[in-house]
Amino acid sequence: MFKINQKKNNLEIIGIKKVSKAKIHLNQGASLQELTLGGHELIKDMSPFAYDTTYASSILFPFANRIKDGSYTFEGISYQFDINEEKLNNALHGLVYNKTFEVIHKEGTETYASVKLMYHEKNESNGFPFTYVICLEYILTETTIDLNVEIKNTDSKPFPFTLGWHPYFLSSDLHNSSLIFDSNLKLQLDKRNITEKIVINENADCFKINNQFLDDCFVLNSKYTVFKTPKYVLTLRTSEEDSYLQLYTPPQKNTIAIEPTTGGSDSFNNGIGLKTLKPGDTYSINWNLNIDNV
Repeated sequence: MFKINQKKNNLEIIGIKKVSKAKIHLNQGASLQELTLGGHELIKDMSPFAYDTTYASSILFPFANRIKDGSYTFEGISYQFDINEEKLNNALHGLVYNKTFEVIHKEGTETYASVKLMYHEKNESNGFPFTYVICLEYILTETTIDLNVEIKNTDSKPFPFTLGWHPYFLSSDLHNSSLIFDSNLKLQLDKRNITEKIVINENADCFKINNQFLDDCFVLNSKYTVFKTPKYVLTLRTSEEDSYLQLYTPPQKNTIAIEPTTGGSDSFNNGIGLKTLKPGDTYSINWNLNIDNV
């Protein structure tokens, strides 16, 4: 039986014999701060690094990655986001990573648990003067977790957006781990991590991590990314046809961010993956994680 416990701003889901479990921090953008699947610990707290520097497992909306100088123009009007990456003078990772979500549904059964969480933005900011509702649904089984994201435009005006997810995964030996994904193109970034152009990806088949420091974004040709470690194989699937994969290695040992996104860096200016949501319309996406033993 899957059980769901709620303590203040934390939701904890515990599966049968703790083979799978998850912890969600409601006041940190309903981010997934701990995850175990099939008995393997995949996500854990990133301390001593602070959440507002790692954005661990945060939902990236209304933009993924960065906006150069925090400024953009949409339908002839100029806007300015607050700068929260001060050293590089960029706006970083959107607006909902630190919002508090409310629980609107939870269910625990013999085979799975699901929780549905919501944040309703009613206040218009200078950088994004639009209102919206964002709903997250986590569905946990013994070997899988689904994250369903739904965005609804509650404003009277259309707005631009990209969407992403920023989970960090553990490996017992990251040096001897690898990634498999179908991509023949990647984004070339400048010193501020802003997209300069799209170039050929030379590692199109199997991406061996070794001792690389990564902060790279790839254009995906398929919906699947496989993370192979010495102890488990994790498959990440997206429902989005046109998607991107951001890889980042933090200072934390044997940890890698594997981030599915719908657009690239500075998308509000270069249009890479940028979408527009009309008043009253809804956008939905599913990200699924599935684990297998080696």
